[in-house]
Amino acid sequence: MINKRLLIKNLLAHNDECSFYDKKRQLNLHSREGKAKFLKHICALSNSNPTNNSYIVVGVEDESNEIVGDDFFDDSRIQNLVNAFLENPPKILYENVPFPNLPKDKVVGLVTIKPKSKISYFKKNIHTIFANQTFIRRGSNSTPIETEIEPNYQNKETVIAIENISRNSIEYTLDGVIDFINFRHKDIASKYKVFKELFVICWAGNPKKIRNTAYLSRVDIELINEQVKLFYSAQDVVTISFDDNSFTIIEYVSLGLNDKTSFYPLEKVTILFYDNGYYKMETQMLFQPPEYNRKMLFHIYNSNLSLLSKLQKGLTLTEREEKDLENVPSTLMICYLNGFEDARQILISSKNVLKNHSKSAVYFSFKEAMRILRKMKYNTSEGFK
Repeated sequence: MINKRLLIKNLLAHNDECSFYDKKRQLNLHSREGKAKFLKHICALSNSNPTNNSYIVVGVEDESNEIVGDDFFDDSRIQNLVNAFLENPPKILYENVPFPNLPKDKVVGLVTIKPKSKISYFKKNIHTIFANQTFIRRGSNSTPIETEIEPNYQNKETVIAIENISRNSIEYTLDGVIDFINFRHKDIASKYKVFKELFVICWAGNPKKIRNTAYLSRVDIELINEQVKLFYSAQDVVTISFDDNSFTIIEYVSLGLNDKTSFYPLEKVTILFYDNGYYKMETQMLFQPPEYNRKMLFHIYNSNLSLLSKLQKGLTLTEREEKDLENVPSTLMICYLNGFEDARQILISSKNVLKNHSKSAVYFSFKEAMRILRKMKYNTSEGFK
């Protein structure tokens, strides 16, 4: 098994951006431009590496190579975005990798692009990229190409060597368990479980019981062997169950109007472990959005638009409006899920003004709402815009 933290360090130490790896300060999948850039790099790296993995590291300063981290990004269905726009799409994996010097809520993202023999190309337009366009890597650049692509095997030995020196050891595993329990989460109840004598999962959270159901809040779950964070949230709650062969996480989100909230199951993730040292993750979307009276929602929707307008104009908000502002993103999401089609774009357009607000909880609420909307959108291949 590859220790993903070691792999990232070795990629950064090996060379600057090249034909088998790229680095980004952050991903922006809220906009068509951000999606187009991401898909272009996926296409180019895949075409340039038909026999070896290629990588994108997210959360690294471009010039200084400093590891600064990015938000935890849990969209397991990001593969559907790639499938929606690329013909012959490569298989990709996005993993969240914790680093000791980063805050608890920050990780480094690692995108692994699996090798394949067929050429990837765009099957429909997005932003400035047209259907049938294809790309390759020339040094650190993803470049459009119109001629036939010659197979490139020059990176295979280099990438395999980097992966081999990044493999896990008993020392790394034990250090990871001790660090997780004794240092990173010494103030929260922590547990661990060994599967198939090979895999170690650690988790921590505050237990709470509601209507006979045991939940965990402030949850952190990590697959220690690979230094991969499986789940992190300072707000949402989960239930955890396991047997000798599997570990299951069900995530719940708190939603409602007028300070009346309930827990709604969002997603179920099951990790299946096998005797041959292999594991796989299965994801099932569970979310059924709450339905509300449309007349009542229309009144609340207009109130939210008025509040955002005041904020954008720099007008002073009342104490009550400041409190209501924290609920604006989730309320707009509820409105969108109940048929107010413009609510999603209004939410996206408000990103900067919410991000710059003095209360960090306001922008955190925005990110949570967008995360749920992305999960719902990526649940199927339809509707990518």
